[in-house]
Amino acid sequence: MYWFYNICLVAYWILQIPILLYRLVFEDGFYDRLKQSAGVMPTPTLEKIAYHNAIWVHAASVGEVVAASPIVRELKRKYPREMVVVSVVTATGHRMAQRIIPEADGHIFFPFDLPVITSRIVTIVDPKVIILIETELWPNFLRLSWRRHIPVMMMNGRISDRSMKRYSLIKPFTARMLKQIRRFCMQSSFDADHIIAMGAEPDRVIVTGNTKYDQTYATVSPEEREALKKEFRFDGTGPILVAGSTHGGEEEILMRAFKEVLKRYPEARLLLAVREVTRAAKVKAHIYLHGFSVIRRTEMGTGADNGKPHQVVILDTIGELGRLYSMADVVFVGGSFVKVGGHNILEPAAHGKPVLVGPYMFNFKEIFELLSKRGVCIMAKSEEDFTEKLLTLLADKERIADMGRKALEVVAENQGATRRNIERFEALVRSAHVKLKEGPDEP
Repeated sequence: MYWFYNICLVAYWILQIPILLYRLVFEDGFYDRLKQSAGVMPTPTLEKIAYHNAIWVHAASVGEVVAASPIVRELKRKYPREMVVVSVVTATGHRMAQRIIPEADGHIFFPFDLPVITSRIVTIVDPKVIILIETELWPNFLRLSWRRHIPVMMMNGRISDRSMKRYSLIKPFTARMLKQIRRFCMQSSFDADHIIAMGAEPDRVIVTGNTKYDQTYATVSPEEREALKKEFRFDGTGPILVAGSTHGGEEEILMRAFKEVLKRYPEARLLLAVREVTRAAKVKAHIYLHGFSVIRRTEMGTGADNGKPHQVVILDTIGELGRLYSMADVVFVGGSFVKVGGHNILEPAAHGKPVLVGPYMFNFKEIFELLSKRGVCIMAKSEEDFTEKLLTLLADKERIADMGRKALEVVAENQGATRRNIERFEALVRSAHVKLKEGPDEP
């Protein structure tokens, strides 16, 4: 089966050559990313991380990086002499990792999962243990780690319905891969059942909760929140709406709803964070045609900025959204009015904000159910329903405050997943006879 996987992977990359060439020409930094993924590391990175017997934490993109943040922070707190390397797949994930996981000793791009390339990078990093965040299953990487007797564990494990269907098509191969992972720390009983159904051995699976409840990188003090409002010129009297991780089609829904909001609250402001920052220019042009004053975050303070408050600010940066939720009166989280399955609703909840979503939250079932049952997250079934619920909520300040208090209560009650994951990690390294260096660096 591995030979078939490798042939398909090679064929895939051959078909990607025109796209890769285009990105090499037009995408800044893509050459360095491609070179590193192909097994050629830049010298400063290589000198820093090579052959240090590191703890390797792999987080695919932005969501996994957020989940990895408290894990890496706790690892470095307990084991400051250990080298921790964080790998990612996407450019946005890489920028996010550099921003919110400064504790890591190195941030690298995950290698193309081809035997020769994977072998080279694993040899360079020389990990003593590998931690996979959420659902990162790369056959050659896992096979090589198993053959080299490198213990592998999954932390903050999550199996979406879409992933479950995909992996069920190759269940014998998936089950073989999962046997190469020694511990599965899953977010919920739902995820635990899924990973067992996929072939994981039940005695290796445990529910430890979601580490995103423990993230602190986005913590904002009242003074910092007021400073952010002034920076974005959101310090007027109107309500502030923050829309996070929006996809194509959702901006149109938001703009029509925002028009209705402005009729009642002329001083209202909207911070709109597109999921893919490459869409920002197109979204700005579309919003401008709707008749709104609009500016991109990266344009603020430049010649394109007239210095006046704008009704809409498009967030086209990486790593800021988690903190900027703190400014909101009400938050909408995207990926939920299109069949993406939703995005992280814990970040706004951690700031004590009421959350609105669309009808598609299938990738975050358990979190949505928890927050909705406690009255923190409201689902709108349609565009009209969304507009109505948004206006009703904005008119009820007491309800907004109550939802905020409940949000903070839910987050506080569910914290501790990082500690439980680290406890399982320590049990794993003990059973694998891996020695961890504790205490401060020796003089």
